[in-house]
Amino acid sequence: MRLVLIGPPGAGKGTQAEYLSERFLIPKISTGDLFRAHVGNESPLGLEAKQFMDTGQLVPDEVTIAMVEQRLDDPDAADGFLLDGFPRTISQAEALDGLLEPRGVKLDVVLELVVETDQVIRRLSGRRTCHGCGKIWHTEFDPTTVAGVCDRCGGELFQREDDRPETVTHRLDVYTKQTAPLINFYAAQGILVGVDAVGPVEDVTERAIGALRSFV
Repeated sequence: MRLVLIGPPGAGKGTQAEYLSERFLIPKISTGDLFRAHVGNESPLGLEAKQFMDTGQLVPDEVTIAMVEQRLDDPDAADGFLLDGFPRTISQAEALDGLLEPRGVKLDVVLELVVETDQVIRRLSGRRTCHGCGKIWHTEFDPTTVAGVCDRCGGELFQREDDRPETVTHRLDVYTKQTAPLINFYAAQGILVGVDAVGPVEDVTERAIGALRSFV
């Protein structure tokens, strides 16, 4: 299976990507992992990406696409893959088609995790991260025994900048403008499948697996 996972920030893409990768025995390929690997290895692409990352700029498409292209050439991706975080735009989606065509393959399915905006804000703005061990808690869905104190290590909890309501709203605006158009792009190709991503993680996973079974 050659699968792309899309959805707004806070939809649970990273979590579902891990489960679906294991379930269908395909490698999870995320741009975040690729950036970290290339920068850590000080590869030519990593050094180029680092120049932009260090100044808070977006890594240019050509660098990201080149990283994805190299990863698709790895033996474990020969029979399938799950892309998480790529493509993010129509131009990246068109570039992905261009990478797959000479390989004689195409995407089988694009899975959209569907979550309403108010639910996303509720999910993200309630997250608290431990200074000590890094565990993420939630003020509503996974609260600690004592507010502001980690149950695991006793460390102080803090709210990441990315999880502040105003930042979440900005991230959603960016998603709506840049990534949401992919929904119509892939729907027009007849390969888009949407699943309700609200509820316990296990339930969402089961819905996703059910939706994907016919593409295996």
